[in-house]
Amino acid sequence: MQIKNKMKNILVIHYSQSGQLTEIVNNIATPLGNSKDINVVHHQIKMEKPYTFPWKKTDFLNAFPESFLQITSKIKTIPENILNQKFDLVILGYSVWYLSPSIPTTSFLKSPEAKKLLSNTPVVTVIGCRNMWIMAQEKIKDLLKECNSKLVGNIALVDRHINHISVITIVQWMVSGKKKKYLGVFPQPGVSQKDIDESSKFGDVILDHIINNKLDSLQDNLIKEKAVVIKPFLVLADKRANILFSKWAKFIYSKGNANEEKRIIWVKMFNYYLLFAIWIIAPLVFILFLLTYLPLYGKITRDKKYYSSVEIK
Repeated sequence: MQIKNKMKNILVIHYSQSGQLTEIVNNIATPLGNSKDINVVHHQIKMEKPYTFPWKKTDFLNAFPESFLQITSKIKTIPENILNQKFDLVILGYSVWYLSPSIPTTSFLKSPEAKKLLSNTPVVTVIGCRNMWIMAQEKIKDLLKECNSKLVGNIALVDRHINHISVITIVQWMVSGKKKKYLGVFPQPGVSQKDIDESSKFGDVILDHIINNKLDSLQDNLIKEKAVVIKPFLVLADKRANILFSKWAKFIYSKGNANEEKRIIWVKMFNYYLLFAIWIIAPLVFILFLLTYLPLYGKITRDKKYYSSVEIK
């Protein structure tokens, strides 16, 4: 029989630019906050120099090199009353910027405050993104390891629409600030409101496991609730794109960082490449994926199992 603790302290920490992730983590935290056995503390990461929303298109593109290379910016100090608490679980919500954790998330995880808060503390990650999050989560695993924390759960809520549709709708949302149907024809961008509203079910699963001290089996039960759905083609696309993004990010950062005008030129060139990659290269990669699906079926199955889990390679 499991021994229940009288009170558990849980920190819910995240950064949200549009507000979508705030709604998601708040919904997940609702069943926890409603329990007499749980004390929930919320903190939203804030930047010393805030990112505006909606984005200006140039700023949106200009964030690419630092996002991908995981270069930090200064975050505002976390209150002492949070830093001085010992938490039984941390729920970390983050968005994906250019196949990497957002700059605010990276900046937090590389800070001394994160190392203090997360050391010897189990963590559940909550992702709100377009569709590619696999390699960003691998980078998060590395950052959590550096903080001496243990990943015990992951929840990934994504835009369910096909890749080429979601590219159009997300960009329009980011530069307009309006989460609505573009031109009255395209679907609403981002994570569906239905998925956001139903995300409290993951909080119920977390509540059961934290109260009964069985966090080691948490991810298995989150998977049963479809907290993570792996699409093998997107795994392949994410890995390939990371290789190419790495070359672009390093080049723009090293060649254009000293000269803002030159940097903007290279960033715009990257934008043209990105459009080419999405509309031309990605369909070709998908065809290649279909042709090699059966020969690589074993590897695909192993990848699905690994990326659904909280294991670290």
